[in-house]
Amino acid sequence: MAAVEGPDDPDARLCTLLASGQVAAQDLATIVALTADAFGLAQARVYLADIQQRQLMPLSAPATALTIDDSPGGWAYRTQKLQVQEGAREITAWLPLIDGAERLGVLAVRTPALDPVFMQRSRALAALLAPLITSKRAYKDSVVQRTRTEPMGLPAEMLRALLPPRTIGTQKIVSTAVMEPAYEIGGDAYDHALTQSTLHAAVVDAMGHDLASGLTATVTLAACRNARRTGSELSELATAVDRALFTWLPDQFATAVLAQLDLATGSLRWINCGHPPPLLLRGQRLVPQAMEREPDVPMGLPALLTDAPRQVHQIALEPGDRVLLHTDGITEARLEDGEEFGAHRFAEAVIHAASTGEPAPETLRRLIHSILDASGNQLRDDATILLLEWNPPQP
Repeated sequence: MAAVEGPDDPDARLCTLLASGQVAAQDLATIVALTADAFGLAQARVYLADIQQRQLMPLSAPATALTIDDSPGGWAYRTQKLQVQEGAREITAWLPLIDGAERLGVLAVRTPALDPVFMQRSRALAALLAPLITSKRAYKDSVVQRTRTEPMGLPAEMLRALLPPRTIGTQKIVSTAVMEPAYEIGGDAYDHALTQSTLHAAVVDAMGHDLASGLTATVTLAACRNARRTGSELSELATAVDRALFTWLPDQFATAVLAQLDLATGSLRWINCGHPPPLLLRGQRLVPQAMEREPDVPMGLPALLTDAPRQVHQIALEPGDRVLLHTDGITEARLEDGEEFGAHRFAEAVIHAASTGEPAPETLRRLIHSILDASGNQLRDDATILLLEWNPPQP
């Protein structure tokens, strides 16, 4: 690879590189090499988290995958903080790659000795690469392939193409989601989006576990988004989904929770369409029955057979509160001895995961892994969890 010509000053070299247009045209591995060279960082390597967030996969060879639960790079990913690893002859700085609120992986940069200039450039390189990774994975199969450890089923491929980023957020709010079985998901889906004033969130469970259920979930999300983007109220979102499913997939239906959170006041409004009730965590404790309400009928044809309007429920969140939306595949998971995981064990797992005081995305990662490990990684149905955390600035 030819070196980038330009002044000796790293800042000037970087400006020359960005102005040349090479960054937009190259594959991600080449971009990492070019930008690291421009920053004067000779040994930089990117690792991307796999879909299940168990391993950090090297973007390019030669390198081996790292375990997220037991490696310095994994520590940086889990905590979203710098980790310094001292070796016999060199030091490795592990920096989290975060785009907005979404954890993408880590950047490893090696150096004979740490100094402020090295750290400043390493952090700048990580900040530059994170949005580039997000952009490239939208249309570069090579990036997507690095995050998969096994083949993916067609329904899962279709659904994942429609899903938003796993984690979104600001200083006020974080919303993060996981789906299992990661490579064979059939009818579950999630959605979340932010405006200046509101977080919109949804978890959907379509009837069945095949391509038809995947289509049902896809139409449900599309109808919900379409109505939301025209300024429809929460109850109108459910009505839009009912009509869309009846028009395009009249034999299919879906359960769901649709929610909207006012970022300024913490007022959370939601509709439960035949779905398990959301859970409220306050002060690392589960508030019993805080969001249990009589559910409405599922979305689709069942809703058109009744004149009962959708019930919009409301609760006032306190700063630091966490809310979990989940599908019944979580509680219906089977332990290795055949016993059902159940609501009680799920509640215990939620409390245990929250007790560590870790960021919301890491709490959710540990929670879904605890459920998978207890069931021998063999789920009977799709299992999806969306966790939102409200943290307004304190006066």
